[in-house]
Amino acid sequence: MEKIHDKKRLVINLLDWYDEHARVLPWREEATPYRVWVSEIMLQQTRVEAVKPYFERFLKAFPSISSLANAKDDELSKVWEGLGYYNRVKNMKKCAQMCMELYDGKLPSTYEQLLQLPGIGSYTAGAVASIAFKEKAAAVDGNVLRVFSRLLVSEDDILKESTKKKFQKIILDYIPEERCDAFNQALMEIGALVCAPNAAPRCNICPLAQDCIGYQNGKAHYLPIKKAKKQRRIEKRTILVVVWKDKVLLYQRPEKGLLSKMYEFKNLEDHYLKKDIINRIGAKHVLSYKKLKDAKHVFSHIEWHMKACLIEVDEPIEEGIWCTKEELEHTYAIPSAFQTYKESLYEWWKEKSYE
Repeated sequence: MEKIHDKKRLVINLLDWYDEHARVLPWREEATPYRVWVSEIMLQQTRVEAVKPYFERFLKAFPSISSLANAKDDELSKVWEGLGYYNRVKNMKKCAQMCMELYDGKLPSTYEQLLQLPGIGSYTAGAVASIAFKEKAAAVDGNVLRVFSRLLVSEDDILKESTKKKFQKIILDYIPEERCDAFNQALMEIGALVCAPNAAPRCNICPLAQDCIGYQNGKAHYLPIKKAKKQRRIEKRTILVVVWKDKVLLYQRPEKGLLSKMYEFKNLEDHYLKKDIINRIGAKHVLSYKKLKDAKHVFSHIEWHMKACLIEVDEPIEEGIWCTKEELEHTYAIPSAFQTYKESLYEWWKEKSYE
């Protein structure tokens, strides 16, 4: 029996489902170009529920492209603190500055113009162009690749850029002129809520099932094809939370490289014994030493395997930045890699009545 795939019916069913089931999200309620752009950058590598509070906080701190273009780097990093992938927000500032120079403080309205801006790739350009400016442009992210791999039984590796470009051309033929914004959001939504990852599609409730060749062939469960990535490099790290009374010692990371210009606790390469750690901090007297739990943090190409301790000293070491709890909360952005140790520090301050 020939498998059925009716493009027109698929689009109608998808949009009808979206009209009924679309989640209420702050960036959808008022889809201005700036709000759409901010949300799309935040949603890269980050879950929707995690983004919501950050989106509101970011818009309050930087309500316009001009305010973002003029933001101080430390302030920007602090507002972004906890979202990770900090190059995203650095590129946002560069993008805002370019918009001030070239587009009178506004985002340009076409896919091709958007694609020329820092930090905006083909997916983000397609999303902003279609949602904010109603241009017929494809917005192909991981959700969309998964949905269409199953719809068309594609065994192309979705991690390859060539596969993404192939699907951009294919999907353009499905996008309706009159509702291109809703179509792209509907595809992302059905990928997030129904055509789920990890070999667990909810085909029994999917409005696209009758036009999904993968479902009809019984192949949807093993798609999409995603070849294994190169194994991450393991780095051993020893994190020293050095405290003096109500202050903690911070260091700013270099301008280039991982977590550039962010603040961290003393961060040593490799793992060390207690005696070696005490020798390395350069304090005359150590008042207390507390071992903290081990932690792991995964970056795109590196894993940090961290051991840590909290060390109380009797006088400030002549290096770094001695930071109060208030400054830690409002001034200095600490990467999420160190969140466990930041919480341990707060507990220690509480026990010592330094809060």
